[in-house]
Amino acid sequence: MRGGPGDAERRQRWGRLFEELDSNKDGRVDVHELRQGLARLSGGDPGRGAQQDLSPESGADPDGGLDLEEFTQYLQEREQRLLLLFHSLDQNQDGHIDVSEIQQSFRALGISISLEQAEKILHSMDRDGTMTIDWQEWRDHFLLHSLENVEDVLYFWKHSTVLDIGECLTVPDEFSEQEKLTGMWWKQLVAGAVAGAVSRTGTAPLDRLKVFMQVHASKTNRLNILGGLRNMIQEGGMRSLWRGNGINVLKIAPESAIKFMAYEQIKWAIRGQQETLHVQERFVAGSLAGATAQTIIYPMEVLKTRLTLRRTGQYKGLLDCAWQIMEREGPRAFYRGYLPNVLGIIPYAGIDLAVYETLKNRWLQQYSHDSADPGILVLLACGTISSTCGQIASYPLALVRTRMQAQASIEGAPQFSMLGLLRHILSQEGIPGLYRGIAPNFMKVIPAVSISYVVYENMKQALGVTSR
Repeated sequence: MRGGPGDAERRQRWGRLFEELDSNKDGRVDVHELRQGLARLSGGDPGRGAQQDLSPESGADPDGGLDLEEFTQYLQEREQRLLLLFHSLDQNQDGHIDVSEIQQSFRALGISISLEQAEKILHSMDRDGTMTIDWQEWRDHFLLHSLENVEDVLYFWKHSTVLDIGECLTVPDEFSEQEKLTGMWWKQLVAGAVAGAVSRTGTAPLDRLKVFMQVHASKTNRLNILGGLRNMIQEGGMRSLWRGNGINVLKIAPESAIKFMAYEQIKWAIRGQQETLHVQERFVAGSLAGATAQTIIYPMEVLKTRLTLRRTGQYKGLLDCAWQIMEREGPRAFYRGYLPNVLGIIPYAGIDLAVYETLKNRWLQQYSHDSADPGILVLLACGTISSTCGQIASYPLALVRTRMQAQASIEGAPQFSMLGLLRHILSQEGIPGLYRGIAPNFMKVIPAVSISYVVYENMKQALGVTSR
């Protein structure tokens, strides 16, 4: 393998790099100078990992920067870790990483990339035109980036976004070991929760309209979007459009936390001695984590539906609603509709993930000629379309769930089981009956995604979260 320089040569190289990064020539390299160096020298994300990984184990103050000796120690530690990473990706141990090894490494983490995409990734680091990456090219490309393990390297090439459309059935976001150790994971969860709260509040009228139409619309009354809005405003005024939003926001934090913790534990149980999980294993882990979170917080889902559909003065508040349900219907009422809700996780998450990866890969193959990064607008578009497709597949189960949650509160309504309700809807209204309320559901996707993304990015900045 090329690139086994002696210690003297390495120190000379580090000294030259230090002088280049020390733009104000004060004898120290601070966070700002390191970020500028990232953008200038390696074309990477100028904020990624600069703050959290600037200080070596000696305990130097990252805000005050590093002097030459501390900077040398920092780079020595970085090179040792990068060498281990290089060997782990160099699967045939020939001293070079080629296109097939890049594809295999992505595939091991459940990310399918084409030969063309792998070549673009390789080309971004290949300086000598051999279409392979040797140790020197690998080291020079990643030296200033915060990379701890193979998953970190692959996530450097794979963007992740948090999109909250009020249907938390997706596979949980994943965090690198570095993000877990530095506490960045909980900051990202907080940023996602705040973004979700603002997004759901902004689209709450459409969400209430969806639930209202799921329960009350039928072939006979021909209730449409304008009619539904008119009925809700006439009954309770403009404020009634936000009924049920409080608990809808309240359940974000516990659901996100439970899903994250369950996902980590299930991944650990499935992985065993493996270094990474394959795509099928990740899907299983994500679906089980989603089911675990839904099982624990499901009573809040029932309360949300009842509060969303309540008449003016029917309940004094959340606790009064819970007490009336318990007193009149018993504890089992808090799990009405649980089965269709859990069953809906599988088609939603599976189709969402499959469509997202397909669209992203197709765009890269057709329109991206010089980069393996599709860009945030493309990722947002892919996420919006894939989420919409997932909703179409799982919507009938979501409708059945909502009607089961609500049917006990409707006077004279028959009490159906899941299959009984499906048969009843099909016999009375046909296939269109399974999609009542889907129009306002679609209408809220784009504003929900847009609000969620803008707030999430601003919250990350406010909390000091470094982008992956």
